[in-house]
Amino acid sequence: MTSLPDRPVKIVGAGLAGALLAVLLARRGLAVDVFDRRPDPRLAGSERGRSINLALASRGIAALERAGVIERIRPLLIPMRGRMIHSLSGETQLQPYGQRQDEVIYSVSRGDLNRVLIEEAARHPRVRLRFRQTCVAAMPETGLLRFRDEGTNSECTVPIAPTFATDGAGSAIRTSLARAGLIGVREDRLDHDYRELTIPAGRDGHHVMEAHALHIWPRGGFMLIALPNTDGSFTATLFLARSGADSFESLTGRERITALFQSQFADAAQLMPRLLEEFAANPQGQLGTVYTRPWHLGGQVLLLGDAAHAIVPFHGQGMNAAFEDCLVLDSLLDQHDTWEALFAEAERSRLPNTAAIAQMALENYVEMRDTVRDPTYLRRKELAMALERRFPDRFIPRYSMVMFHPEISYAEALRRGTVQEGVLAELDAHRAHGEVDFERARALIAERLT
Repeated sequence: MTSLPDRPVKIVGAGLAGALLAVLLARRGLAVDVFDRRPDPRLAGSERGRSINLALASRGIAALERAGVIERIRPLLIPMRGRMIHSLSGETQLQPYGQRQDEVIYSVSRGDLNRVLIEEAARHPRVRLRFRQTCVAAMPETGLLRFRDEGTNSECTVPIAPTFATDGAGSAIRTSLARAGLIGVREDRLDHDYRELTIPAGRDGHHVMEAHALHIWPRGGFMLIALPNTDGSFTATLFLARSGADSFESLTGRERITALFQSQFADAAQLMPRLLEEFAANPQGQLGTVYTRPWHLGGQVLLLGDAAHAIVPFHGQGMNAAFEDCLVLDSLLDQHDTWEALFAEAERSRLPNTAAIAQMALENYVEMRDTVRDPTYLRRKELAMALERRFPDRFIPRYSMVMFHPEISYAEALRRGTVQEGVLAELDAHRAHGEVDFERARALIAERLT
């Protein structure tokens, strides 16, 4: 139980963050009303072409453990040990994510995960789930939220305080507050879009490529990736410039689509029997970063997850960051006796960290589509792992800090990662006959990394 005022909490958006938050708040004894514009996903199918696969890492796992649902989710997870890099010639090379047995990330279906979390929320008697309810407007000046029932087309209002807006990157609440001039929002759209495709299971129902890896076809200015599914298939995603020479705009017919895949992703194309049909049928998704200030209005509304800080997907941290928002909020509940103080502290503690992961996600796109092929990158990655083995209390590669060390904040991972890049560059530049001077490394690490 908390010391916060006992009035029904509203959650707008029953996606991953909203459903998890409902479970966490209900476990604290709070009454929770959850509204979502979609049909009940326990009854309806998944939205095709919309980020069907996600990568679950340690920050997200910590939040699911706090909510007591991790054991129900484990059967949905496929561990991925590293990136399987596919060259133009079709050769493959596995680049491990970490060097310990438990340093893996997990491929998970968005739809399956969402259903489990909604089912868990529904088990709590003080949680009410209301689907096909579109938030039309947030009206802090009158203290109300207005919803439209998509079945009857009728509208109703509910008291706004307290409301958690977890309604995603296209948040209706964020848009409504920004339109009223109550918050500031900047949306930086990436000049690359994406389209999802499928690599089906083999005739025996098994994966036709290595199942325990995230597959990447890096081609400099663009890339294809594929994540494994529990049914033996892979969900593949093409990331490509919106316009220009090699772009979605240039793929004007079946011949050009076929030519691109045959020239750049030949080994993947031969595993996609419905490539052209899916390319035509699936939507072209947009990517971008959302920056919002402030996230909250007094004790009335708090934006969380993508609604506050949507990021590009290239570090696999969008869901994990949203789940960590929920975990941090849960840890703050006992420290505040007003919603306004709680909302302010949640924003204060999360804002620098979400800004840091937004930056690292953008940087990781360049790494995934290009740098992973660079001999200098590979050499320094190997050196970083050697330094971690020798100095584990001081040197942890930035990727590992983000993915496997939830005790290290995103902001601190970014700061330390920058320092470590300087150490790696210096050691790499002063190799003698290809050998690293580990005594020099010891001195640099002792001097620069507390």
